[in-house]
Amino acid sequence: MDKSKRKNSVLGRMKRVISSPLFEFNEETSKGVENYHSNRFELGVGERLDQDINQNIIKFRNVSSANLLRKRSLAPKVPESYIGDVRKRFRFYTVLDPNQLSGQAQEEVDKLLEKSEANSQPKILIERSVFSQKHFDESYEAVSHPSPTLKEVVHKKLSKCVCSGSCLKKFLFGMFPFINIMKDYSVKEDLPSDIVSGLTVGIMHIPQGMAYGMLTTLPPVYGLYMSFFPVLVYFFFGSSKHISMGTFAVACLMIGSAVSKGMDTVSIPHSTAGLVTVAGNQTGNQTNLTASAADDTSTMSREEVDLRLQFAMSVTFLVGVIQLLMGVLRLGFITVYLSDPLISGFTTGAACHVFTSQIKHVFGVQTARYSGVFKLVYTYRDFFSNIDTANYVTILLSIVCITILYCTSRFINQNPKLKPRMFMPVPIELIVVVLGTVISYAIKLEENHGVVVVSDIPTGLPEPNLKALRRIPDVISDAIALAIVIFAISISMGKLLAKKHDYEVDANQELVAYGLSTVVSSFFSSAAPSASLSRSLVQERVGGRTQVAGLVSCCLLLVVLLAIGPYFRTLPNCVMASTVIVALDGLFAQVFTVPDLWYNRRPDFFVWIVAFLATVLLDVDLGLGAAVIFNIVTVVVRSQRPYGCVLGQMPGTDLYRDMHIYQEAKEIPGIRIFRFEHSLFFVNTEHFKTLLFKKTANPRKLKIAQRKRMTEKEKLKDKKQDESIIIDRQDSTNEAAQVQLQSKSGEVKVMVVADSKPKCPQEVDFHTIILDCSPWSFVDSMGVKVLAAVICEYKSVGINVILANCKGGIRDMFEKTKFYDTVDHSNIYVSVHDAVLHALHIESPDFTDQVEDFQNGLCKEKRKASKVDFTLAEDSDEENA
Repeated sequence: MDKSKRKNSVLGRMKRVISSPLFEFNEETSKGVENYHSNRFELGVGERLDQDINQNIIKFRNVSSANLLRKRSLAPKVPESYIGDVRKRFRFYTVLDPNQLSGQAQEEVDKLLEKSEANSQPKILIERSVFSQKHFDESYEAVSHPSPTLKEVVHKKLSKCVCSGSCLKKFLFGMFPFINIMKDYSVKEDLPSDIVSGLTVGIMHIPQGMAYGMLTTLPPVYGLYMSFFPVLVYFFFGSSKHISMGTFAVACLMIGSAVSKGMDTVSIPHSTAGLVTVAGNQTGNQTNLTASAADDTSTMSREEVDLRLQFAMSVTFLVGVIQLLMGVLRLGFITVYLSDPLISGFTTGAACHVFTSQIKHVFGVQTARYSGVFKLVYTYRDFFSNIDTANYVTILLSIVCITILYCTSRFINQNPKLKPRMFMPVPIELIVVVLGTVISYAIKLEENHGVVVVSDIPTGLPEPNLKALRRIPDVISDAIALAIVIFAISISMGKLLAKKHDYEVDANQELVAYGLSTVVSSFFSSAAPSASLSRSLVQERVGGRTQVAGLVSCCLLLVVLLAIGPYFRTLPNCVMASTVIVALDGLFAQVFTVPDLWYNRRPDFFVWIVAFLATVLLDVDLGLGAAVIFNIVTVVVRSQRPYGCVLGQMPGTDLYRDMHIYQEAKEIPGIRIFRFEHSLFFVNTEHFKTLLFKKTANPRKLKIAQRKRMTEKEKLKDKKQDESIIIDRQDSTNEAAQVQLQSKSGEVKVMVVADSKPKCPQEVDFHTIILDCSPWSFVDSMGVKVLAAVICEYKSVGINVILANCKGGIRDMFEKTKFYDTVDHSNIYVSVHDAVLHALHIESPDFTDQVEDFQNGLCKEKRKASKVDFTLAEDSDEENA
């Protein structure tokens, strides 16, 4: 701390000491006290105190206090004769030897020490009047903002459609985010990083594209198309600088599921007799278990490939149209219904489907392709029943590939010690694919050992076609689910990387980019793309700056498609299956988050479990639908039965907290404060009433008890009619009561004006209920109706209900529904503390004067004591007059 700050700190402490009740501050003899102490800042604090005492700046109320403080409070060091708790410099010291102190001095010093401790924390001291909401709005001129009409909304929107150069420029920059990105692009600094990143991701695209292409039930080359066309289009329309578009396991699996269900509706001649696609739990011809046209893409006829391509491109086109419409209509918020536990459970369940689709390639076992409920159950039934047909060469090759891939990825690429020293991750997937292709070609695995290989890969780019428009009616439900899943996964990845690099990703613009990329790709035999989690992280970690890295990877893939593709003809399918299985490691690792959900967020745990089980036991699209429905149900249930509590006042403050949580919170006598921790609407109105009656009192039972008491009172009154003194006092009213006294000299009437404080009904210990409405964001018509009914019920038994912390929207709803016919405006207060003061009948000054004082910085709370007037009137002429 520099000298000026230390000086201010010391002066602040001296002011607090001088203003304490222990001292009397002589203002006349201490003019310029700040300058006085500043000039003597270097003196010891004890010496300064002695000088202040001697020069009459500080007057002590008694001599013993002065002597005591000289010894114990402000000296830099505590004398050894006193055993104390040494605190920081310029603080007070606690003396534990009270025998040397007089009782009065000890008491005053202790109070001073307590105030010193309290002063170590910031304080809030506000004096103001008690405000009802009505008086607050009148005093501070509240302005209402009525909801705009449809005509006004349309006119406002149309007024923005002005054809001008700036408007056109803003539209183009919004539609093509790459313009803004490239304006600040540095060729010297950014281009080398993008080239390295693009080559690294492009190398990953080759094996992943071919492997994930098989998940769509199409030949592997179509996976390479997915890694090429969408990346080009996304460069122009995407707002994320780091995500890598292309193949993704879950999206490819959902496309393959849609294709399989579409194939169930048509019949085509197969080139070989074998297993066919089976819907539901119906099995097909299982006479040939070593070859299957439904599973081995190398043996598909040209007609079957064309038909599968129609279904795949139709679902791709429809996904793009849905995403494009969502972007135009600004529906990017729809992903809020897909919570993180839901996405995690769903993708983990989908990973099980991906694993199942590849395990047969690892073992060389042929199974039928199923779709619908219990798809995995029937697939594994076929797998284990045909396990005796496994190819041992395929199994050995798969084990070697999985071991190499996992060990390299786990212990080299993800090693925290090696990662900072590596220029780029080891492209182990490409290395395994190249080695597998070379070994298969050298020892002729297909001819000599029956290992299934990729077969012919065509060169060149596909011609534009209209296959995307032929099967649209058959894939509508699959397209809706796929569009939402792709958007949820891609936007979450984009926002994660954008947050890390301090830029924004527009969800609606991303929808437009995904939609255009998918629609354009559907006319070039490329299935629906998605952001890849693994490739996106690699692209960012290697140093990619912009989507120029995507263009570099496209250049590499173009070389593969035009020239290198046919050299992968002898690549075994089991090698690609091994690549896919190892890549699922990140998805399966999400299981380890489940225990944390169980201990910390139980509802999210059940959402995860339902999403996972529904996806595994049902199909992928059915599982997603079931998970979304269950997620919404949990929200409804939590809204239907929210938490409610009774609040108590924290001692010495105007804060009110849950008495169940804060043990020091004390209930105010005669008042019960209730808070309902959710908005009040038709779903939870019954729970609101039940909880309110439970935490306070049931007015219906009170009414029955009161009637019973009145009946008993009437009976008692009839028995005492012959007594000389009759006292007639009405219960549950605050009006004046008359007491008649019979005397020989005449009748004396005593008029007693009721006490300003309300009386509690005999059955309960409170007379007022305060509803803290601060958690309420809205109230519907049903909620207003129930609230009015509850207030009337309590009023009928002599209990007043006051509202506090009502938001503007809620008060507007009260106006529209004529709620103020039941509750007066003056029964709504700006805070709980204002409502409490009103309930305790602490009166406030005039509100106009209060506002003027507040604006002048002289806001002071003036309270008047409640009065009880007694008027005695004897039987005289004045009384008769």
